Amino acid sequence: MKFIAFDLETTGTKPQEDMIVEVGAVMFDGCRAVKGFGTLVDPCRPIPPDASAVNGISDEMVRGKPHIGDVLADFAEFCGDLPLVAHNAPFDYKFLLDDVTTHRSAAPKGVVLDTLPLARKVFPGLQNYKLWTLVRHFNFPSGTFHRAEEDSSYCGLLFAKIVETLEMRGESVAVDDLSRLCSRDVMTFPQYVNQPSQLDLF
Repeated sequence: MKFIAFDLETTGTKPQEDMIVEVGAVMFDGCRAVKGFGTLVDPCRPIPPDASAVNGISDEMVRGKPHIGDVLADFAEFCGDLPLVAHNAPFDYKFLLDDVTTHRSAAPKGVVLDTLPLARKVFPGLQNYKLWTLVRHFNFPSGTFHRAEEDSSYCGLLFAKIVETLEMRGESVAVDDLSRLCSRDVMTFPQYVNQPSQLDLF
């Protein structure tokens, strides 16, 4: 299965108040990472110290970087119509949805799946289901956490492990079935069609 694992770093936890400061994504073919996408984003406001303490991203790092409105189309093109996966996906989805709606931008076309409820159902009985706990539980190669593209890689490896485990059990790994297994409303992005400017002809 081909899919896109993605992750965001933000200035806080509230989509309509806080801003994205980094977008990362990795395209997978099964358990193999094919190519990546990553960019820092200028939030046009100071990054709170508590957010910088988590992700290590400073005001100096994002100064002069593209604004989110300039990043969304490239991200959409990278993702295409492949299914997307994220850990605790509603968090990332709501941030992207808010910006896609605000800018009426191009957006990924695939369904967004959440590795958090999937991992809970496929691997019951673990101490907790934080991404770094799961990465260490399965001995995935790891370095730092809380940077978007690297966390995307971990999420992709986790999703590939979930798919592999379900296949070994003889269970369906069709996107619709995985979406139902998440036990959440289906998450997709609106698709805005850019209309060409109309000439004032009378």
